[in-house]
Amino acid sequence: MTAVKFGVLGAAALGVCAILAAPNSPKIDATAPNVDKAIHWLVSVQGNDGGWGQDGGETSFVRTAERLESNGNDVANTAVATLALVHAGKSEYRSNIKRGVDFILRSVEDSRADGLAVTRITGTQIQRKLGPFIDTFLTSTLLSELDGAMGDPQSNQRVRRALDKVVRKIEANQEQDGSWNISGGWAPILGTSMASRSLDAAKQKGVRVDDGKLAKVDAYTRQAQASARPEASAGVALYQGAQALEQMSRTEADRKKNAREIRAVTTQLADAKFVNGFGSMGGEEFFSYLNISDSLRRTGGDEWTRWNSQIKTQLVRMQNDDGTWAGHHCITGRVAVTSAAVMTLLAEKDLAARK
Repeated sequence: MTAVKFGVLGAAALGVCAILAAPNSPKIDATAPNVDKAIHWLVSVQGNDGGWGQDGGETSFVRTAERLESNGNDVANTAVATLALVHAGKSEYRSNIKRGVDFILRSVEDSRADGLAVTRITGTQIQRKLGPFIDTFLTSTLLSELDGAMGDPQSNQRVRRALDKVVRKIEANQEQDGSWNISGGWAPILGTSMASRSLDAAKQKGVRVDDGKLAKVDAYTRQAQASARPEASAGVALYQGAQALEQMSRTEADRKKNAREIRAVTTQLADAKFVNGFGSMGGEEFFSYLNISDSLRRTGGDEWTRWNSQIKTQLVRMQNDDGTWAGHHCITGRVAVTSAAVMTLLAEKDLAARK
């Protein structure tokens, strides 16, 4: 049986202290076996239909003690797993990426033009925690990254059509307050983060995006961060802070305009209680750490160097023997948590590739 490191994952104080107290810890090379092992696991459990579910792509991959919220593979887990493979950037995974993208595109193409849903599957674990439309937001994030990069004109056109459709869905269903904290979920602020990020990325690729929608979510973020609204972040300051940091730091102009708010969040990275989030490591913590890494790498400097070294060192310590990471509250599925961990480990590589 695979050894799962419950001692590190479950001991909140130990995990946080390791993150915060290791500024001189050895650098973890993002191309080291830790990433390769995780990616190999994701590829090995991809379903025959090209998709992934909460704990793998086929029922035979599911841990026997794991309670699943749904059966079969879903769009959200498939999107985040495919994103991890894209970020790994290795040619041997091209066929796995294409199979994952095809799984998602079939669902998007089958969805109605109105409404926010891109899937008929409901009640999955990731939906219950990040909101019922997290599939849409993760799909938009993935398609924005792959737009124009599918390798042939026909595939590129198919991705762009689906991306246009999903962007229109997201724009049309923004809440009046500027968020996408729609229809529940334990921590829908992380869904809002993905929705906003995907619109920004789509705009960078030349997709028509209403600037007013981005302005509304920016205003929402500033207000939510100032008031620390608990209803969208499950009362966990880490989730709200990580979303705000990513939202407010996208461009040099943003960083200048929001310098005070950014400093307020980055200062909290020295606070063990803040970094520990809910109190144990769940998928929401992993997605929040990804937001923080993607934010800090934009400008580099000591804050980025310190955080990158600390979070990579801690993630490697938390990795299970089979190459996975598993959450210990809320989002526990290995697919989503492993994918978020991989992208966090690869944040430095992503920065180098985009310079």
